[in-house]
Parts: sequence; structure tokens; C-alpha cells
Amino acid sequence: MKRFVTDVTNLQEGLHPENLAFWYSKVIQEAKDIAPPWLADKISIKQDKVLPMKFNLDISKRVVRYFMMAIDNNLGTMPNSTKMYFLKVQETLSDEMDKSLV
Repeated sequence: MKRFVTDVTNLQEGLHPENLAFWYSKVIQEAKDIAPPWLADKISIKQDKVLPMKFNLDISKRVVRYFMMAIDNNLGTMPNSTKMYFLKVQETLSDEMDKSLV
């Protein structure tokens, strides 16, 4: 029981690589669920083995909208530090999308 409590506490901590991986997988799965079927395979994430807090997001421009919606849908249930992390991910993606339009 003590291990279970420790595991739950660690998930609530926010910026642990395991926690970020959990939230990335949850957000990506939701984005795949709400995206059209032909776009579901256009999004993936890979965690760096050497730097576990580094994630390489491979996403098509057409899927970014669904990814952003999935993040918005999950922000309310994320711990605060994780929420701030994903808000920064959204900001970065928005900036990259704006660059591609110019």
C-alpha cells in the first residue's frame, strides 16, 4: 500500500520524466481519437533515452489542431507543473505554425 501511495505522489509531482511520458501518451491518444482516421498515424512521440525529460514530437501540421485540443481537454486534470509544461508546448507549437505561414 505504501508503494501505491508513493507512486501516486510521484505522478502528482509534475515534471518527472515518467509523469511527462504519461501525459504525452494520454494527450496523443486523445488527439488520435478526435482526429480523422487518416491523420491518426501522423503523430508520435519519442522520449530521449539519454535525456529523459526530452521528447521528440513528430507531428503533421494537419494534426496540430487536434493535439492542441487534446492538451486543452486535459489541462484541468494535470498537476500544476505539468500544466505549465504543456502550456509551453502549445506556445512553441503555435510559434512554429506562425513561422510556417510567413
